[in-house]
This record gives sequence, C-alpha cells and structure tokens, in this order.
Amino acid sequence: MAQRVNFRHNSSHTIAHRNMDALLKLSRLIDVLNEKFGLIANWLVLIACVISAGNALMRYSFNLSSNAWLEIQWYLFGGMVLLGASYTLKMNEHVRVDVFYSRYSERTRLWLDLAGGILFLLPMSIIIGWLSWPLFINSYHIGEVSGNSGGLLRWPVKILIPLGFLLLTL
Repeated sequence: MAQRVNFRHNSSHTIAHRNMDALLKLSRLIDVLNEKFGLIANWLVLIACVISAGNALMRYSFNLSSNAWLEIQWYLFGGMVLLGASYTLKMNEHVRVDVFYSRYSERTRLWLDLAGGILFLLPMSIIIGWLSWPLFINSYHIGEVSGNSGGLLRWPVKILIPLGFLLLTL
C-alpha cells in the first residue's frame, strides 16, 4: 500500500513538473517573440529617420513632396510604439510616473507590478486588442485608403493595433 501511495505521489509530482516545464517553455517562446518584435521596432526607428530626412531633403532641395511619405512616417511610428511596447515592458524600461515607486522596496515594487499588470494592463490590453480587430477587418475588406491625395492603404497600420496589444497581453 505504501508503494502505491508513493507511486501516486511521484506521478502527480511528475505531472506538475511537466506542466511547469511546459509553462517555462511557453514563457521563453513569448520572450523570444517579444525580442524579435522589439528588434523590428528598433529598425523602424532608423527607417523612419531615413524617410524623414529624405523627405525633407526632397521637399527643400527640389520642391518635391508626397503625402505618402508623410503617412509612412506615422505608420512607422505606430509600429515602433505598438510592436515595441511589449519588449519595453519585458525589459522593465517603460516610463513610470509614480514618484513614490522608487522609494518602495524591491519586494513592494514587484507586488505593485504584478497587481498593476493583472488588474489594469492585462484587461486593458485584452479589451483594446479585441475591439480593434473588427476595425482592422473592416478596413481590409473595404480596402480603406487615406483621404489625402497620394495617401496609403490604412489596413496595414490598423493590423498593428491588435498585434501590438496581443504581444502586450502575452
């Protein structure tokens, strides 16, 4: 009988161990995913700077400009923010406005981060991600284009909203 109880105990311990391993693998996968999108966001900064400089050069040197060049800059900015937010959170580099936060102990800050993430960040990310999906779908189906002359398609930037909030939720 003792062996049987012991076997059950070892069996449940093994299942718990496998579950924990699976969760750790998922966590590492999410971290890698966020790092990849963080790298993309970093490259978008450089691309936006090059486009901005090139647009200014063309406008002031040759009196040539296009709304598309202006719009692509804000698309890239949207990508920087939405794709980089989850990586910024992962690296704990996000801006804090709480002047008291730095005065708290490390343990208190960790509890505040956990509570803030669960009570505020997670619900907000899920709600915004969920509500933005139909906006993207509608924009894609109607082929929404900017109202500006020479403007760009809108759906490519609108997909960044649910994607960015999905990454933040993860």
